[in-house]
Amino acid sequence: MDDGSLEDEKAQAKRLLEEGSVLNMDFGKLADFFDRTNGTDAVRRIIPVAVQHADTKEVLIIAYADETALQLTLAKKIAVLYSTSRDELWEKGATSGDVLTIVDVLVNCDQNSLVYLVRPVRKGACHTRDANGATRGSCYYRAIVMVNSKPMLVRLNTIAV
Repeated sequence: MDDGSLEDEKAQAKRLLEEGSVLNMDFGKLADFFDRTNGTDAVRRIIPVAVQHADTKEVLIIAYADETALQLTLAKKIAVLYSTSRDELWEKGATSGDVLTIVDVLVNCDQNSLVYLVRPVRKGACHTRDANGATRGSCYYRAIVMVNSKPMLVRLNTIAV
């Protein structure tokens, strides 16, 4: 298989993951991250961060932060996270323009997770786009529903209530 075919296959798999209706949860994401970085200079101590819209209380993203990301978030007043996929700091919106301004940072009782209360500078928060090409306001745009005793994904705006 040539590089072009492999890239096409990866792009198709990513589209199916992000837009498809088949439930395919990545329960190994953190294990893969820690396996990949164990014993290297890239080993990170990370904690989960729920990124929540300060006004609507909608959960926009669940991500991770290391100590540097938290320090930068507090100093810059914008959401800075740690990308476990790219193994690097991630200033939300640096390339997309979908910056998330910090309103407050909350810490849980055990001091092992955070909530970033934010206001999006633009409307988007997710790296995916809707059918019109607009950045989605949240990464949570699908719900799990049971169809013939099988879990399937449906877009939130298509669920009949």
